Amino acid sequence: MTTPIVDFIKNYEKNKPLRLHTPGHKGKGFYGVAKYDITELYGADELFSPSGIIAESEKNASAIFGCPTYYSAEGSSLCVRAMIYLMSQLKGGKAVVAAARNAHKSFLYGAALCGAEIVWLPPHDNDTYMSCTVTAEDVSNVLSQNENVGAVFVTTPDYLGKTTDLSGISKVCRDRGVILLVDGAHGAYLHFTGDDPYRYADIYCTSAHKTLPALTGAAYLHVRYPVPEESVRGALAAFASTSPSYLILASLDRLNPYLSNHKKRLSDFMPRVDDLKKKLTDHGFTLYGGEPLKITVNAAEYGYHGYEIEKYLVDKNIYPEFSDGVFITFMLTPKTKQNGLDLLCSALCSLPRKEKIRINAPAFKLPERAMSVRDAFFSQKETLPTGKCGGRILSDMSVGCPPAVCPVVCGEIIAEDVIPFLTALGIEKLSVVR
Repeated sequence: MTTPIVDFIKNYEKNKPLRLHTPGHKGKGFYGVAKYDITELYGADELFSPSGIIAESEKNASAIFGCPTYYSAEGSSLCVRAMIYLMSQLKGGKAVVAAARNAHKSFLYGAALCGAEIVWLPPHDNDTYMSCTVTAEDVSNVLSQNENVGAVFVTTPDYLGKTTDLSGISKVCRDRGVILLVDGAHGAYLHFTGDDPYRYADIYCTSAHKTLPALTGAAYLHVRYPVPEESVRGALAAFASTSPSYLILASLDRLNPYLSNHKKRLSDFMPRVDDLKKKLTDHGFTLYGGEPLKITVNAAEYGYHGYEIEKYLVDKNIYPEFSDGVFITFMLTPKTKQNGLDLLCSALCSLPRKEKIRINAPAFKLPERAMSVRDAFFSQKETLPTGKCGGRILSDMSVGCPPAVCPVVCGEIIAEDVIPFLTALGIEKLSVVR
């Protein structure tokens, strides 16, 4: 399979040109990669109206994933916003989207900027703001009660590794003429496991940089729904920089031939991850979620806060993906060698088990909504200490990344009993409607 972007950049650098274009480092900057860092110069094509090397590379990616696939150099966050824009465009600027509550905050920004109305799917018992159960029955019920809903937005896998069966949800959406949008940022590799869950989605995104060996910011927008190509590219361009990173684009381009053998790599690697998971559970750890290459440990069940285990591991030069008061999460790929798996297992199993920590977090429920996401987001704001925000209306997203999932979203009233939970997450200040 060809690598047109990589080939162009290498040939350009090899010729030692006089660089009278951006970037300002002129190929002689820091980190040793500046010589390959170019811009949309003559022959390098344009990301959002490609007809040359980028078009050829995206065609290669589309053949791999079995549907029209578009590159993002700004992660799945760009793709999520583009999906909401597309929905708003298809619905004449009045999109109504039913969504699972564990949506990434880029979904909320997209809704605010595009004026989309959100109808939240009701939470189940034992759901958290970060990890939800979504069933076909849930979707059917919400669609029956809200005839204006034009799309359903689901995140799978979620940040903790919980997955959603999209097959039944897809059937409900098809039967009702509703578009199924999926944030699969953490699941780009799942296409190569032999059971691609995203074959049921109409439009979905995956982050190549999260679970495939691409540079940070590399992502895909996959479109099975009959949307004109120019509309998709316009949606991406509406939120993206006009100066995409060619280092990121080159990493996506180089990924294409690599992925031709990725099914074999995963079939060799996944049993080793299963073996590690079994060793941890046999030792007494409680694991959460069913994503094949993600390990989420319920640290509280073992007697620790997640961030305590993270500190312990970092002291051993082992860096996890995420931790909070309850969980600690590790993301693995075939680039993680057996000695790395063994090192993680040894480090975790060396921790003495302690008495279970009981977490007194309030049961998750949908906060009361006072305003639309858009109206709150564009309102006059003031920033206050979290402890003084009880009863106020949140006006801006309050959670960083990871996990970038918000317990309270724009336009919702901040309940008094949620404030201790927010402060426990390290959220010391909130932006509220003035």
